[in-house]
Amino acid sequence: QVQLVESGGGLVQAGGSLRLSCAASGIIFSRNAPGWYRQVPGKQRELVARVRRGSSPNYADSVKGRFTISGDNGKNTVYLQMNSLKPEDTAVYYCNVESWGMDYWGKGTLVTVSS
Repeated sequence: QVQLVESGGGLVQAGGSLRLSCAASGIIFSRNAPGWYRQVPGKQRELVARVRRGSSPNYADSVKGRFTISGDNGKNTVYLQMNSLKPEDTAVYYCNVESWGMDYWGKGTLVTVSS
């Protein structure tokens, strides 16, 4: 059974930083395509960042240069380093992994950026 558990969300002032973590069990991140999405009420969930084997990470235009996705294979954990946060980054952030046509999701962690 695949489980993804996010952590690291919270309240931060604009211009600040947060690092989200996503620990996986039942699946190996390095053999699949992990990523981060976010969603605000009333809007569709949107891709923030994803990394695939053999490719450079891809990022939403709105976060390029500010967010960085990375991983620790030994811990089977993926991170999202978020710098220069803006109020419009406020959302629930979800960890995701694509594997053999299947999508797996965490329960999400709330990030609130105050102005």
